[in-house]
Order: sequence, then C-alpha cells, then structure tokens
Amino acid sequence: MTDENDKQSQPEDEDDESAEAVSTPVNGGPSRVEDEALTQRLEEAEAKAVEYKDGWQRAQADFQNYKKRIERDNELMYASMKSDILKKVLPVLDDLERALQNRPSEDAWVSGIELIAHKLRSVLEAEGVKRIEAEGKPFDPNFHEAISHEPGEGVESGYVISVAQNGYMLGERVIRPALVRVAQ
Repeated sequence: MTDENDKQSQPEDEDDESAEAVSTPVNGGPSRVEDEALTQRLEEAEAKAVEYKDGWQRAQADFQNYKKRIERDNELMYASMKSDILKKVLPVLDDLERALQNRPSEDAWVSGIELIAHKLRSVLEAEGVKRIEAEGKPFDPNFHEAISHEPGEGVESGYVISVAQNGYMLGERVIRPALVRVAQ
C-alpha cells in the first residue's frame, strides 16, 4: 500500500513542480503572471494620474474664471455706485450754473460762486465725467431726450436747437441724457 500511496503522491509532486516551473522563471525575476499583474496595476495608476491631472487642470481653470468674473462684477458694481453718486451731484452743478446765468451785477459773492462751480466741474472731470455736447448736433436718442419739437429757423430738421438741461457721460456710459429741443 505504501507503494501505491507513493505512486499516487508522485504525480501530484510533479504537477507542483511543473506549476512552479511556469510561475518561476529560470533567471529569478518575476513570473509572467506577476509581470502582467504589475503592468495592469501600472496602467490603472497612470490612468488615475491622468484623470486626477485633468481634474486639477479643470479646477484651476474654473478658479481663474471665477476670479475674473468676481473682478468684472466688482468693477461693474464700482462704476454703478460711482455713477449713482455722481447723478446726485449733477443737480447741484445745474443749480450753480443757473445761478451764474442769472447773476446780479458784479458782487463779491458772485466770483466765489464761479470758483465753486469751476471746482465742482474740475472734480467731475477728474472722475471721468464729460458733458454731452448737444446744441447744433443731430438728435441721438442714445444721448439726448427730446422735450419738444419746434420749428427752427436756419436749423435742419432733426437737429438740436437748444439744451434745457445738460447731459453727462461717465466714460462711455450715459449717466444722464441731455434734455433738448429738436427742430422739426
């Protein structure tokens, strides 16, 4: 019986030896199965690295776009606030100009009011406010607001005859259109 057991165990030993021969190469390096597993893991790791790098680049681009959008929004908000404040100052300038048009004879206080009006105009110009030139120009609804259409002697139809209230621009933006009379 022992011979039979030895014979039965021998084929199993031979199978183990042949399996070891397949899995362990002669030179002592990794087996073909291990090599394939390592290659697969390397490919997976490289794919993940590419995916993470792509995600990082997208996040960087999104952040840059966010910063630009915030800067643009802040600039628009600043310009809007600035124009709102300047709109409130313009009636004061209008009142000073009307007072100077109807000034009495040369009194000492008149020169003081002229200096104040000049200073206010200088401050507005320094902030980028420009008066809209309207008299004698063609009517443009982007810059002018017509308060009447009147027959004008020596003035073509559609041209501004006179200005009732000056209009102003802040940069390229109209903060108040000029109130004008237009020739028929």
